[in-house]
Amino acid sequence: MATSPGSRKRPLPYFLASSVAAVINFPLWKASAIGQSGFRVKARGNGALQLYIEALKPPYKGVGVVVFGMTWARAAIFFGSDWGRQRLKETHVHDLLASAVPPLITSTFVQICNQPIIRASITLQDPSVRLSGPAAQQIRSRRATDVLPADVFASQANHPSTWSVIRDICRRHGVAALWHGTSAGIMKTVPKYCCAILTKDYLEDKLPPSDGTRQGDLQRSAVKAVIAGVAGAVITNPFDVIRNEMFKTNQSLVAVVRRLGKEEPQFATR
Repeated sequence: MATSPGSRKRPLPYFLASSVAAVINFPLWKASAIGQSGFRVKARGNGALQLYIEALKPPYKGVGVVVFGMTWARAAIFFGSDWGRQRLKETHVHDLLASAVPPLITSTFVQICNQPIIRASITLQDPSVRLSGPAAQQIRSRRATDVLPADVFASQANHPSTWSVIRDICRRHGVAALWHGTSAGIMKTVPKYCCAILTKDYLEDKLPPSDGTRQGDLQRSAVKAVIAGVAGAVITNPFDVIRNEMFKTNQSLVAVVRRLGKEEPQFATR
């Protein structure tokens, strides 16, 4: 059934919702970036929970750039996907194609555009970034779960901002290195959002209709968002780990997968 012109999607609500979600989720993003990258954090214990709680704490480095990147990326993907689905359904394209093609195109475009910000922002979260001399040797000799003394983290100020990391990557590896890891990023981002949006569209048709109240609409939207988000995140976590390892080591996709397969067979659950 064709969609009436009056029901066309507007971008502003998508940007507002994406910005609020990005601000609220930043501590969780930081913790997951540290965990998936295997960065060493200073914690009171070696357990996974203690390390995760420690990663949630301030300082929140690069928060402005991350929030900006998350906001425009999510808004573009979800608005573009909903708008594209409407337009394709108006031309009587099959529902599956109408739901799958727009997020495939928009998420690929967004991933390529956002890649420099993603790489620099994740690198900035590493407490041991750019250490040299005895401190660097101390870090390399320890496991990811080891607790490190406070003085080892003193040089994290070497990179006070995301732009500092970007300049350093360009200086050491060239401008093209800002897009290193794009292959793994696309393998992660595209299935994630395609799965999330397909799940959301499926639930839109299968869930009972709202009772018409504001609370009913919010509850229905929340159920769709939670289920779609979890579905997208679960299937793509291994690619997050691979991409972040590529950022850390500057190795190729194939080299990282081979190394992780030998050194850490359970890396997909990191």
